[in-house]
Amino acid sequence: MDPSPAAPASHNTLAESLGGRAIALVGLMGSGKTTVGRRLAAALGLAFRDADAEIEQAAGRSVSDIFAELGEPEFRAGERRVIARLMESGSMVLATGGGAYIDPATRALLREKAVTIWLKADIEILARRVARRDTRPLLRGKDPFEVLTALAEKRHPVYAEADIVVETPDSAHDLAVERIIAALKDYLA
Repeated sequence: MDPSPAAPASHNTLAESLGGRAIALVGLMGSGKTTVGRRLAAALGLAFRDADAEIEQAAGRSVSDIFAELGEPEFRAGERRVIARLMESGSMVLATGGGAYIDPATRALLREKAVTIWLKADIEILARRVARRDTRPLLRGKDPFEVLTALAEKRHPVYAEADIVVETPDSAHDLAVERIIAALKDYLA
């Protein structure tokens, strides 16, 4: 997809410098992968894809239903297949599910075909964000802060393998987009 005319020229150049690679956003639930990802894609004139939405479309059911009916291992297998298909589409911004990057095969694929960016935020911020919706299977009937703390202990060392780490404090999404673009420019320079 060509960068949109609305994207600033410097951002068009940034999108072109990806050389066909995607930008894959990784991080814990609530870190802003989808919300910030949409805005980042628009700023860069790239397509946006949400892995969870793509999985739901491919499976014909919600992520919650897949977890409940088939379990997390089957969900991760489907997620791996969907992300592999998406990575064949070239440059885009991809919001991954919180556990996608933890899977070694998915992580290897993303590191090969994308610039990976860990959106990192404090657990307190994430817990406030995710408490707003009851659609996350890993949180059903549990304390979000406790779940996120446990997930962070396991996942943060893996997320740290991402190409870029961007802190996303509790501020406007546009500030996160600016931080990502600045970090991308430095990384791709």
